[in-house]
Amino acid sequence: MSFLQAILDGLMLGGVYAVISIGLTLVFGVVSIVNFAQAEFLMLGMYVAYFVWRYLGLDPILGSLISFAAVFVLGFFVQQFLIRRVLKAPEVAQIFLTVGILICLENLALIFFGSEYRSVQTSYQNEALEFLGLIISMPYLIAFIASGIAGGFIWWVLTKTWWGRAVRATAQNPMAAKLMGINTDQMYRIAFGLGVGLTAFGGAIILPYLTVSPSVGGQFGVLMFTVVVLGGLGNVLGAVVGGIAVGVIQSLSGLFLPIQLQNIALFIIFIATLAFRPEGLLRKSL
Repeated sequence: MSFLQAILDGLMLGGVYAVISIGLTLVFGVVSIVNFAQAEFLMLGMYVAYFVWRYLGLDPILGSLISFAAVFVLGFFVQQFLIRRVLKAPEVAQIFLTVGILICLENLALIFFGSEYRSVQTSYQNEALEFLGLIISMPYLIAFIASGIAGGFIWWVLTKTWWGRAVRATAQNPMAAKLMGINTDQMYRIAFGLGVGLTAFGGAIILPYLTVSPSVGGQFGVLMFTVVVLGGLGNVLGAVVGGIAVGVIQSLSGLFLPIQLQNIALFIIFIATLAFRPEGLLRKSL
């Protein structure tokens, strides 16, 4: 029974990992830049949801929509005024820029919000459901459902709308997209904003069972890159598969390893993937 419980917990975690990692893989797939500051946008999303809860009384699940909108706008202008300038620069310049954004966002949060850990209180925070002897935490279940809805919405947008087709065309061949009348610069801005906004949305929905601080991004940065590398960098479906896989592996590791070593199995698989299948589990991109 403990094995099944670990699988269930891993699925709940994996759904959230998937939605926050879709943002990272979307940024890479369209803008072709590895955003090392992605997890700091998750941190910002958590802070927006926290202050919306504190001052407006909105549940973080509802506040996640405000988090998405606020960080989308921020990401739109970050791409316009910063990222755009290094798209054709050497990769090392792109790395330095995104790491610089990471440092700036974390330290700005430290200045404005302080170093203390902040948490929210919700009516369902300590509730759980029992099903066939398995315990399902309500905050985890709600975050999982919200992640599924967000992931389904992104899939619909990318596959069923003109904008989604324009984004995929830009990702596959920017020059051909321009010749077809697509404003690729606008697609880059919107894709980057959507990518970081989606990660901020994921940060907001996990706030009911986590605390937020300026350094919270460090807990998720490596996990997000592990997810997208396992699934295939630039592959949205791969991010979903990788997120579920990472959640289950992480949860099962807790059954057999002490807490200090729980992530060792995950990173062994991560290293093996880089060594033997660097393109990830799924090769097809956007």
